[in-house]
Formats: sequence, C-alpha cells, structure tokens
Amino acid sequence: MTKVVVTGGAGFIGSHLAEELVRRGYSVTIIDDLSTGKKENVKTLLKDEKIEFIKGSVTDLPLLQKIFRDVDNVFHLAAIASPPRSIDDPLSSHEVNVTGTLNVLLSARDNKVKKVIYSSSAAVYGNAPELPKQEDMMPGPESPYAVDKLSGENYCGVFQKVYGLSTVCLRYFNVYGPRQDPNSQYAAVIPKFIKSCIDGNPPIIYGDGEQTRDFIFVKDVAKANILAAERKLNGVYNIGNGTAISVNQLFKIIADHVKSDIKPEYREERAGDIKHSLADISQARKFGFQPGYDMKSGLADTIEWYKK
Repeated sequence: MTKVVVTGGAGFIGSHLAEELVRRGYSVTIIDDLSTGKKENVKTLLKDEKIEFIKGSVTDLPLLQKIFRDVDNVFHLAAIASPPRSIDDPLSSHEVNVTGTLNVLLSARDNKVKKVIYSSSAAVYGNAPELPKQEDMMPGPESPYAVDKLSGENYCGVFQKVYGLSTVCLRYFNVYGPRQDPNSQYAAVIPKFIKSCIDGNPPIIYGDGEQTRDFIFVKDVAKANILAAERKLNGVYNIGNGTAISVNQLFKIIADHVKSDIKPEYREERAGDIKHSLADISQARKFGFQPGYDMKSGLADTIEWYKK
C-alpha cells in the first residue's frame, strides 16, 4: 500500500485530495494545525483505518522528520494562502510558506521520500500582460505570498538538483468548490458571492469587476496532484481550466443560479491583486491532466453544497 502525507490536509483543497487518495486505496496521514483547516472537513475519512490525522505545523521540523518515516510521497499544501494577508503580515506568511516548505523538503530528503508534490500558485506570474500564462515566463510577484510560493518552487528545484529528491510544482490558478470558507476576511471571491446571494447581502467587488480569472474546480486539482505523483515527471506545471471569465460575469452566473437580484458594491482595487489570469495547460495535458468540470457544472455542485 502506498503511504502518503498530505500537509494542510484538513483544509479546503487538502481535504478533497485526502478524500480522493483514500478512495483510491492510499494510506494517508494528514498533518494540519487547524489554523484555517477544519477537522470536520475530514471527519468522515477518519473512520477509515487507512487514514491518520495529526495536529501539527510544517514549522515543526522534528515533527515532520518523525511523520515522514517510511512515506512514499508527500503532498505539500499547508500554507497561508492569501496575498492580502501576506501584505498585512509578511513575516508570518514567510514562516509558514517558505520555512515550512524548507522543513518539508529537508524531512523528505532525510527520510528518502520518493517525491514531493508542492502546491504553488499562479500568483508567481504577477501582472505581466502576456496571456495565457506559460510555465517558462519570467515571474513577477506582486505580493509577499507570491514571493513565498516562488521561493518554494526554487527550493524544490534545488533539492532535486543537489539531493536527488524528486519534486513537482503545481501552479494553481483560482481554485473553487465545496468547503471553501466564505467567512474569512481573506476569503476567495466565489464562496463570498454565493453566501452573499443566498443571504441577500450585496457582495463587494474590488476594482471595476472586469478583471479576469481562470477558475478550476477543486476535484480537478485533487486529481492533478495524484497524476503528478503517479507519473514519472518533475518540474513546474500550470493547473487551471484554460478559460477565463470576468468577476462581473462570474457574479451574474451565481446570482442567476441562486435567483438573486441583489447588486454588488464596488470598491477600490486592492494592493497585490492581479488584473488578468489565464492558464496555458498544454504541459499538464501531456501527463494526462484534463479538467472534468466547466464553470457551469462546478458552480452548480458548489452552490448546492453551500445551500445544504
């Protein structure tokens, strides 16, 4: 039985990945400090004898060294995943996102882990006007969070070259789906829009709403991680849907689905926000990645979850 660790496995994306891994017969250890993740996200999984939950942080190197013994693969998702929060508190963001990633790589190296699959972000591209974003483009971070994620990618590359540790970096575009927290100060736009429409409160749109995003459903991201682990590959790959939609269009789709007639409130755009984002996923397609959800089907599943 393949043994894997999922850091941040009680979080939004991590819990979906853990769920898919268990479904496929993997033995899974989740480590999460529950600062943003929730144990209820994996509550049903914990009934399975193939899964273990450990409350802890990637900033705890001795703990990681212990947990990674006899592990085949590590899926590293633990992070403070918010550009605005990183601008407010860059030091905490660095400690978790950069030092935490270094701890993961050190522990993987020392325990002879076969591969680390690292969750990076399209934020590393910044506001360069060229679209779609391709992996060989020059990065242009616009926030401490983006710097953190790029640092993690560089550490992965160096650990592969210097120590022979196999690594794959997945640059997620805008991930959405069930379990995404709409209540956080730094919550992503889709859960905020859905909650606002259901509750009848005008949502806030920063800027003019014409900024565009490439949204990818969380279950597709989980499958991309497993493919990256199972295939013989290394390097950096975009994980998106390969299509873009404006924030205004997104709000209209959600409002129509929920049958809400509320209007959004527009505010000044935020520092560190990206204007346009679109993934070229041709490299990921080469290892078998193919999004299974379009915006219509993904949003329908997501909205139904929030209604429940």
